Amino acid sequence: MTSESLGNRIDPKVVWHEGSVSIENRSRLLGQSGCVVWFTGLSGSGKSTVANILDRMLLELGRPSFLLDGDNIRHGLCATPSILLPTYGAAFSERFGLGFSPEDREENIRRVGEVTCLMASAGLICLTAFVSPYRKDRDRVRRIVEQKNNLRFFEVFVDTPLDVCESRDPKGLYRQAREGKIPYFTGITDPYEAPCNPELVLLADDALRPENHAQRVLELLKSSNIVSEGSQETSFGSRSQP
Repeated sequence: MTSESLGNRIDPKVVWHEGSVSIENRSRLLGQSGCVVWFTGLSGSGKSTVANILDRMLLELGRPSFLLDGDNIRHGLCATPSILLPTYGAAFSERFGLGFSPEDREENIRRVGEVTCLMASAGLICLTAFVSPYRKDRDRVRRIVEQKNNLRFFEVFVDTPLDVCESRDPKGLYRQAREGKIPYFTGITDPYEAPCNPELVLLADDALRPENHAQRVLELLKSSNIVSEGSQETSFGSRSQP
């Protein structure tokens, strides 16, 4: 990213400093191009499961990657006020903590989007698993990744029907939402806006294991020259190992 590319985002008090190591330098060092693989879908659709399997597959191929998970990110970067409270106090927590209102979810995805850019710029294959229900928020991240940073963005829609997601409901969230205990719950009291033109759609199918879906995403990365066909398995072994 250059100061010119930031356009109207430039603040005269804030100057962009070009580093001595370019994105291309890091790409050559790692033998891969950094990118963002953005998994989106309803809660319980299988996003995190597939993303975790893909993360392990990439490790076994010797390809550096990192997974940002929607639940995990809510413990730190995008923590809720209740999680921040014991460490930072009430005033700070109310000011910077994020809930699940449409406005807070927008800021949640904005923060995550900026982090994905940093990771992809460092040459990592950055995987994300977020409900990210609003199309405009996902599209904004895509623009930042592609236009401002000249990196690849792959939107992967895990298209699992609401009734299937609700039947899984491992955390009982859908039940609580139906009971009116959780406001702004995607699919129940708040909409999910499906992608219009994702790079890949993973359809719910009991005949397909999550490993099959992860393999499809891996093939997409190979065909897009993010991961080379000649990548070899490392000594990390099978996914059953710790």
